[in-house]
Amino acid sequence: MRRALVFGASGQIGVPLLDHLDDAGWQVYAVSRDERNDMPGLYWLRGDLNHVEGLPREVDTIFSLGPLDQFARWYDASKIAAERVIAFGSTSIDVKRGSADAGERDVAARLRQGEQGVFETAAERNAAATILRPTLIYGSARDRTLTRIADLAKRWNRFVLPRGANGLRQPVHAHDLAAAAFAANAADATHGKIYALPGGETLPYRDMVARVLATLDPSPQLIELPSPLFNVALLGAKAAGYATGFGEAAVRRMRSDLVFDAQPAMRDFGYAPRLFQPTAGMFEPR
Repeated sequence: MRRALVFGASGQIGVPLLDHLDDAGWQVYAVSRDERNDMPGLYWLRGDLNHVEGLPREVDTIFSLGPLDQFARWYDASKIAAERVIAFGSTSIDVKRGSADAGERDVAARLRQGEQGVFETAAERNAAATILRPTLIYGSARDRTLTRIADLAKRWNRFVLPRGANGLRQPVHAHDLAAAAFAANAADATHGKIYALPGGETLPYRDMVARVLATLDPSPQLIELPSPLFNVALLGAKAAGYATGFGEAAVRRMRSDLVFDAQPAMRDFGYAPRLFQPTAGMFEPR
């Protein structure tokens, strides 16, 4: 019986990944900060990348679905034997690398250090590592972008964008990412490689937002303002505590294309992301 250790097992990618592993008959050690009940073939370990008790000595694959830099440090210090490592990073490694915001540049730098660390440790242990870089994740009401947009729109019954927010986006469903992680693990062609995992449809930012708003009942109004007026509205929202962490760099990116190539993932492990067809349930907290 194949065995897996899964960090982030209770998260938006982890839950559907556990289903894939269960269907395939894997024995799984799943890590969560919350106490959970074991099930046949599924053993929950309480903890995080800083400390977990009860870890197995050996597994076939380690899946990391959380912060890549933290996982890289844990992996380097761990003693667990594993032939395969599947770790999630982010396309932010490229998107935020040249950002005017120092915090965003730091995110990109930590992602790059994490990727390098995972590959270096894997090489030292004669293991095969694969890094997966998703784009904007949605589908389980646990993302920080589209679910946040839906929440704000429901609160105000409207959502405001700067005029010209037509930068292209490729939102990706969390279940497609779980399927990708499972498939990549079984494909020898993925050893030592990095893959972008965009969604199955490319559309302008304002259209992406409009589709989210259309799922809500009643459907909030989408308002597009000239940049000076939008900046005033954004300042007001920040003063009211509704737009914290939403900086100038993020606003500029709304007009920039963030498009990534899915062909290598499609070729090497059959990646098949769905079109962007959101429903209201995807933005309702569970």
